[in-house]
Amino acid sequence: MKICILGDGLTSLVLAKILLNKKISVDILHEDKAINYSNSRTFGITKKNYDFFDDEILCLKKISWKLDNIEVYTENLPNQKILEFKKNNSEIFSIIRNRQLYKNLNIELKKNKFFKKKLFKKNNLTIINKYNLVFNCNKNHFITKKFFSKKIEKKYNSIAHTAIIKHKKIDNKSAVQIFTKFGPIAFLPISNFETSIVYSVNTSAPVDLEALINKYNTKYSILKILDKNSFELGSLKLRNYFYKNILCFGDLIHKIHPLAGQGFNMTIRDIIDLSNIIDEKIQLGLELNSSIFEEFEKKTKHRNFIFSEGIDLIYNFFDQERKINGKLISNSLKHLGKNKYFKEFFSKLADEGLRL
Repeated sequence: MKICILGDGLTSLVLAKILLNKKISVDILHEDKAINYSNSRTFGITKKNYDFFDDEILCLKKISWKLDNIEVYTENLPNQKILEFKKNNSEIFSIIRNRQLYKNLNIELKKNKFFKKKLFKKNNLTIINKYNLVFNCNKNHFITKKFFSKKIEKKYNSIAHTAIIKHKKIDNKSAVQIFTKFGPIAFLPISNFETSIVYSVNTSAPVDLEALINKYNTKYSILKILDKNSFELGSLKLRNYFYKNILCFGDLIHKIHPLAGQGFNMTIRDIIDLSNIIDEKIQLGLELNSSIFEEFEKKTKHRNFIFSEGIDLIYNFFDQERKINGKLISNSLKHLGKNKYFKEFFSKLADEGLRL
């Protein structure tokens, strides 16, 4: 049984580790261009996914920063908290640097005798045909353009700006998201001295990121703002997840706005479902073939679509309120936020995703 993964990003490495755990040989086929994650790129991981990652993939303790509180504000209701999610003496979310996780995963995978990384040419279909199953995590591969062109795409006409702020020491366990007139900005702690910034600005024009950070910062004594980076935002939902023995995975099947910090969490949930499907086949003594991909699509496609649409709906609500300078949505959420059942429902949804 030979499996290959196209692409060399975080999704590819995590997927490889899960397959290697099952004693399945895995080759990662990558191009000469090495992945170089910006130092300011971070992602959030929910408690449930964190526990899975710790058990099945890699210990995250040394490279993660645990949060016990998430606060949501809007510029239309100054200094008024509209939502808060927290658990007493328990983390609800953790923040991890993409670059550090990528480095640690590569070190871990190199120890496994069933794992290889190979350089390949983009248009070399002969190599692909040597494998029983192919996982495609490379959006630029010709296979993606040839067999997986049918998708629902949306451009937000906005740019995500990321940075790291170094500040004086503070008890930094609370993340803050503010819906501003320029778009949502998130302050995501990564230590008592550093905080990651993700600011989705609703314009492609140049912005003074440092001025905007200083404008919406309310609790940090900032010493430096470093590692500024930016990228265009958009969403994507793939119509068909697989073709013959090739399955698209990660951002290739669903890409969402970063405002809720759920992008990589959706991918981890997909990996959990895929892992369970493969385990069931192995336990029943069945061949690992493309039927795995068919079952995976059937199990996850509708759920991913609904969850992605939900994130998009949240973005659109606040974007419309921003455009009309209204307060109806903010006031409604502030009222609902006082209801413990509402908070419990959304806390569980954020942690576990949509389970249908």
